[in-house]
Amino acid sequence: MADAASEPVEVIRVPALGGVAHGFLGRRGGVSTGLVSGLNTGLGSDDEPSAIARNRALAAQAVLPGAPLVGLYQIHSADCVTVAATWDDASRPRADALVTDRPGILLGILTADCAPVLLADAEAGVVGAAHAGWRGAFGGVTDSTIAAMEALGARRAAIVAAIGPCIARESYEVDEDFRSRFVAASADNAQFFVPGRPGHLHFDLESYVAARIIDAGIGRVEPLGIDTYADPERFYSFRRATHQKEPAYGRQISLIGLRHNG
Repeated sequence: MADAASEPVEVIRVPALGGVAHGFLGRRGGVSTGLVSGLNTGLGSDDEPSAIARNRALAAQAVLPGAPLVGLYQIHSADCVTVAATWDDASRPRADALVTDRPGILLGILTADCAPVLLADAEAGVVGAAHAGWRGAFGGVTDSTIAAMEALGARRAAIVAAIGPCIARESYEVDEDFRSRFVAASADNAQFFVPGRPGHLHFDLESYVAARIIDAGIGRVEPLGIDTYADPERFYSFRRATHQKEPAYGRQISLIGLRHNG
């Protein structure tokens, strides 16, 4: 692994989100060392608190300079919080999505294989961010986020969404029981699974999340198609760390916010 601390922070931006301040960040840049070297922003990770704080500040500066970063204690739920004022990290609520119509607040979602989703209705001045692992996606976290954005004045047809780096189908092996849960909810969900080794399949999390967003009536969805598991130089991955029997793994952050000048 190269010395990530010597690299600039990498910010992946998406044309669909236009001029809205946003970015999907990986591990490039930052000050963490060892197994979590780079831009580890995970408050719950095995890392020096001072390094995590510095990395979070670097991430925010790279996307919306001067804006406070608001995050969550993520629990793989479908719960969404509407942000009207900032809070500190110690009092962050338990939920998996955030929305706001307040300029100058940066919403942040942590991932390490789960799908980060950033959403915006630029005309209405409403943005959202969702942490969509399989549990949250299956439970409807993107639906909750879209409904909360609507409550702030967004229109579904005007919302655009981007799905950032997450574990790809080729890297995401599951068992038959996992598939059965999805197919029991809807036979159409069979399309998100392909056969693997005996008794196993591969699940396309990104396509499933995209389909949920499209089914909710969103005007445009842009998946990045970037596999966190397969690129250790750029991204943290819980599953990769587990397979390699590593005792720690980092978290990357995805950010979105409204500028004061619109």
